[in-house]
Amino acid sequence: MSIDKTSANLDKTPPQDDPVVENPEAAAAAVTAVDPRLLVQQEGLIGYWHEFKRKMKAGELGSIPVVLGLAIICIIFQVLNSNFLSAQNINDITITMVGTGMISVGIVFVLLLGEIDLSVGSVSGAASALAGVLAVNQGWPEWTAVLIAVAAGIAIGALHGFFFAVLGAPAFAVTLAGLLFWLGFMLKVLGADGTINLDPNGLVGKLTTYYFSDVAAAYGLAVVVVAVFFLTSFLGNRRRQAAGIPFRPLSDTIVRTVLLAVISFAAAFMYNQYKGLPLATVIFLAFLIGTDFVLRRTSYGRKIFALGGSVEASRRAGINVTAVRISVFAISGGFAAIGGLFLASKIASANQSAGTGDLLMNAIAAAVIGGTSLFGGRGRTWNALLGVLVIVSIQYGLQLESIAEPVKYMITAAVLLTTVVIDSITRKTQKTAGRA
Repeated sequence: MSIDKTSANLDKTPPQDDPVVENPEAAAAAVTAVDPRLLVQQEGLIGYWHEFKRKMKAGELGSIPVVLGLAIICIIFQVLNSNFLSAQNINDITITMVGTGMISVGIVFVLLLGEIDLSVGSVSGAASALAGVLAVNQGWPEWTAVLIAVAAGIAIGALHGFFFAVLGAPAFAVTLAGLLFWLGFMLKVLGADGTINLDPNGLVGKLTTYYFSDVAAAYGLAVVVVAVFFLTSFLGNRRRQAAGIPFRPLSDTIVRTVLLAVISFAAAFMYNQYKGLPLATVIFLAFLIGTDFVLRRTSYGRKIFALGGSVEASRRAGINVTAVRISVFAISGGFAAIGGLFLASKIASANQSAGTGDLLMNAIAAAVIGGTSLFGGRGRTWNALLGVLVIVSIQYGLQLESIAEPVKYMITAAVLLTTVVIDSITRKTQKTAGRA
């Protein structure tokens, strides 16, 4: 009889292995979170609205704030001046943004590690000066000078990465020293004259002045971009379906493709109203697509995201932390050099002001404004495109209104501060929802 009572008491005792819920909100979010592919697949178009509300509550804002901000900027400046959305102004904006945008792409890689590179402005100036001296003063073939300049940028970045990853010096201090050193190197290379005029019909000169004037070029690129997006999305969803994991329905892919088509063909139409498709835009898009593929579709890209999440966990998982860190800073240096060549092309010269002024601030701000987190582990190279579009659009809009230069700095700083605040609030919201 006593045995039966003991058994009964044991049955009434709550299991000791049940987890204690310390954060009810996080637990609720974990239960209600649904894969967005399943949500849209099960609920149809209304699923988009439900998924939007879920992301807002969980702090998963993505690129929504910057896209809305860009739309508001365009509306405001178009109301103030009807020339803002003219074909020529849009062309000028997209050409001007490429140099800074290229540098910002490299910054995205560094920010994904949760680090910073303060040397990119000086490296871009040093690379353009080196290319100018070799091609103009020394008479080297321009292709060779360009390749050496880009290789020098990669080597400089790798050197910074070595001091940081191998010797353990803080990236902030290393790249700050690099900022000063490579600025001095640029001034030394340029010599007493301080300016080297580039051939406007040469390789570097045509980076920002060459246009594909045939209307078929812009529309053809739009067709290719839309077709590639649809095929990759469609085939990717089929692979997910075959593997038995959540996938987006065909209707979802079609909606996304149509939206991309509207944007792409609208841009092609505007380009054809002016001079045609700019070479600089084509090159920039190619780099964005390539780097996005590397980050999202390769094991190397996953290692970068893993390092941004936790260095110690990445090390225990077998990731060569030192090699990845050095390579990321090398990528940053390489893109700084490429960006410097585009900036030199825009003014058809390499001079002492290259890489100085607000270039560093704009390159970092573009990555952050576009949606890349300062805390590491979250971001895409497309963020550089969105961010630099915002910055250059503000600059051109204020220029059309003849706003003084100090006001431009203050407005850009306000936009950057707002973005950083949103990023911080987003991280706190994600932690509260149990999704950080």
